[in-house]
Amino acid sequence: MKEDRHYQITICSDSVGETAEAVVKATIRQFDAHQVTTKRIGHIKSEDEIRSIVESAAQKGGFVAYTLVQPELRETMKEEALRLGVRAIDIMGPMMEAFVETFNDAPRREPGLLHRLDEDYFRRVEAVEFAVKCDDGRDTSSLLKAQLVLIGVSRTSKTPLSIFLAHKGIKVSNLPLVPEVKPPKELFLVPGDRIVGLTMDAEKLFKIRTERLKAVGLPFGAKYATMERIEEELEYARVLMKQVGCLEINVTDKAIEETAGIIMGELR
Repeated sequence: MKEDRHYQITICSDSVGETAEAVVKATIRQFDAHQVTTKRIGHIKSEDEIRSIVESAAQKGGFVAYTLVQPELRETMKEEALRLGVRAIDIMGPMMEAFVETFNDAPRREPGLLHRLDEDYFRRVEAVEFAVKCDDGRDTSSLLKAQLVLIGVSRTSKTPLSIFLAHKGIKVSNLPLVPEVKPPKELFLVPGDRIVGLTMDAEKLFKIRTERLKAVGLPFGAKYATMERIEEELEYARVLMKQVGCLEINVTDKAIEETAGIIMGELR
């Protein structure tokens, strides 16, 4: 690439163009391409727009990356790129063709399906915001608004599990259980079938907490990571879980996805 010349990659789409732009930027990061800029043009509706875009790319000496699902626009892009000697990269075309040939199906040819902001999307966003706001017992009033409440002692994966379930659209609040801290009254107003207690084998929890001490630079042997303290906390948690009548899940050696699968099955 010549140091004294600047190049432009034109990204165009009959939708927003985020897919093509993501691919282009991921590619640029693989090169020392300081002279390369990108220009995104979305919501293309006519063949005249395609012609103008390709002519501009020809003058600037760059190339075009596109995601066009309308057949006539795709064809015009190919024709104009060939006529003007401009390289045009079809981001979605080969994938769509493979789908048609392999599964004998036809595309819906609707621009923007990938990024349509439907009800499910907004539900997931709202659930993630709720989980962050209500993490680690920050907002006890949220326990009554949550679709699911996770309880358990420290380091039993409450937070990552809350976020994972939130991405499935479930509003989750989580509450740490500590013997010295009285549970909020709201917890006892939540129906037992909306609460899940997370527990873990003491030996595994000991290892996790010991590693946590190292990570934050605290001395080995702090009360937080002693077997005596861990067993005390787990027993306190077991008694409380029985009291609220919730499902108990031992998360020892379980992946977040596995625990989430059990919970979602119970919620259904």
